Amino acid sequence: MKNYYILCFVLLVLSCNTSEEKKKTNTKEKVEVERVKIPTINIEEANRLVQLPIHCIQTEYPNKLNQTIGDADDLKSPQDLHPAFYGCFDWHSAVHGHWSLVSLLRQYPDLENAEVIKRMLLENLSQKNIKAEVDYFFGKYNATYERTYGWAWLLKLTEELHKWNDPISKELESNLQPLTDLIVEKYIDFIPKLNYPIRVGEHANTAFGLSFAYDYAKTLGNEQLQSLIEQRAKDFYMADAGCPLSWEPSGFDFLSPCFEEAALMKRVLSTDEFKAWLNDFLPQLKDENFTLETGKVSDRTDGKLVHLDGFNFSRAWSLNEIAKDLPEYKHLKNIANQHINYSLPSIVGDSYEGGHWLGSFAIYALNTVDRD
Repeated sequence: MKNYYILCFVLLVLSCNTSEEKKKTNTKEKVEVERVKIPTINIEEANRLVQLPIHCIQTEYPNKLNQTIGDADDLKSPQDLHPAFYGCFDWHSAVHGHWSLVSLLRQYPDLENAEVIKRMLLENLSQKNIKAEVDYFFGKYNATYERTYGWAWLLKLTEELHKWNDPISKELESNLQPLTDLIVEKYIDFIPKLNYPIRVGEHANTAFGLSFAYDYAKTLGNEQLQSLIEQRAKDFYMADAGCPLSWEPSGFDFLSPCFEEAALMKRVLSTDEFKAWLNDFLPQLKDENFTLETGKVSDRTDGKLVHLDGFNFSRAWSLNEIAKDLPEYKHLKNIANQHINYSLPSIVGDSYEGGHWLGSFAIYALNTVDRD
């Protein structure tokens, strides 16, 4: 009988300890997360940021052509090769430099130098210049030129022109149409051939390239492209889980492989499908105490190291896309704001290594901020 009472006592103690452990496990310590300033884009900020594309879309040198030389006839100046997109150091930066101007003019018609900017757009995006850009892609070695990063920004430019209600917007969109059509054809030809997604943090990232193309397809009503991207995104990413967020960023990243993928899947999945997928892919995001350190830039005169400012902006726009219309993820917006606030003060008046492209990233990130 004595042993029976001892056994009961032991079981009671173990039960109490187990209950106490469960209580500790289920009690989530509330961590005070700093609420950072919400970054804003207003007419003053727009006039500050617009200086970056103004000063680069017609600046021919320095220039990185990313060109394969077939013979001596290919050795031409940047403007001869790319009469529309010869500025801003490289082709894709010239494209999104034009997007920046259109985006800011669409939002702020009273922008300083508005008439000068419109004249520059009409000069660069003329029918003649766009025909030359189209012809370039039919060169022997040029079929894959700017795949898919530059392609994505070209479709984003077309999308922005389509949404812009201005007397010149339809003329510009019409001028750009042959190149737009060519890029759409290239997407439709290439995406089915890509057996594996490219998960890097730079230009070739597949999720980024598909996201911007998907936005274009939805806005312009291109059901073929939209449907193809939806299917291929699921083929590439639906089974993914446990994205190694601690591996980011790499030294030269300007895109987040994890967040770009999540932002694409947010676009193509239903709400319930996406929440289930995200819970497997990045389960830590649902924690209201989740924090994330910004990418740190050590030298903004180094064209590669300054990529991390772009990384912060692209992280922000992806986080805002993930959190949009999902109240349980609204805490991610604060992290997005933190990333923008780190890099935004440094990009105007800094070296050309960052200035020729970072304005576009800043503008796009600011456009996604929820100011409610």
